[in-house]
Amino acid sequence: MPRNLDLTALRSFVTVSDLGGVTRAAGALNLTQSAVSMQLKRLEESLGIDLLDRSNRTIALTATGEQLVGYARQMLALNDEVLARLTDSQFEGEITLGVPHDIVFPYIPSVLQTFSANYPRMKVQLMSSYTGRLKQQFINGECDIILTTETELPEGARHLSDVPLVWVGAKGGSAWKQRPLRLAYEYNCSFRRPVQRALDRAGIPWEMAVESHSTRSVEASVSADLAVHTMLAGSHPSYFEMIPHNGALPELGSQMINQYVRENHGSEPIGALADLVAAAYARP
Repeated sequence: MPRNLDLTALRSFVTVSDLGGVTRAAGALNLTQSAVSMQLKRLEESLGIDLLDRSNRTIALTATGEQLVGYARQMLALNDEVLARLTDSQFEGEITLGVPHDIVFPYIPSVLQTFSANYPRMKVQLMSSYTGRLKQQFINGECDIILTTETELPEGARHLSDVPLVWVGAKGGSAWKQRPLRLAYEYNCSFRRPVQRALDRAGIPWEMAVESHSTRSVEASVSADLAVHTMLAGSHPSYFEMIPHNGALPELGSQMINQYVRENHGSEPIGALADLVAAAYARP
């Protein structure tokens, strides 16, 4: 007799995979942690296999889980497409969401997927830029919701989390040992000046080896071990590594991830998207 997979449990499974844990997934799905855990358990029991490796402190997919997550994405996408085409919704329109380019991954794709399932006729326009530009666009009314990386909590902002700023470089690279220290930054990067001041305080000579308007140019230079860069912990690409400097470089403190939402928007979808974003980026 044919068996049916539970789409609700599959959505929880995919969200846990995308966000890296049950706590964040529960927040994004507007469920309790126990509800998400029970769905995962029922899914594993229905298939008779382990989908998650719980042997370490962080949750990881088993080999079978990695295989299932691809199928699950296809099934959920088809489910959401059917609902979007065949059901009426009282909410139609567009929301503009602004997110700094270095914190788009890994959370925003899952947030957008969940929001699209709940509000299939709403369109989300994602804008990725620097914090300074995003704040100006928000002031100009060009964005409904923005995230920022800042060292303080301005009036009107909602603090979501604190994330350490860390040194990153090429895998196995040695550029961080050179003096003067060669830096690579975009012209408008908000981390650039604080990092230079931290090096000055530590008495470490530095030079701007790469200055560009292009993130790709900076990434190519750093991955070639021609310079070093700084990013928020957990946001660096796979071809970078956190530099194991053991105190040879100054500690850089943390950055606040803040959220701004258009005042008096009176829109359920905007409020729902803001809550999904906040749940994804808030630390447990």
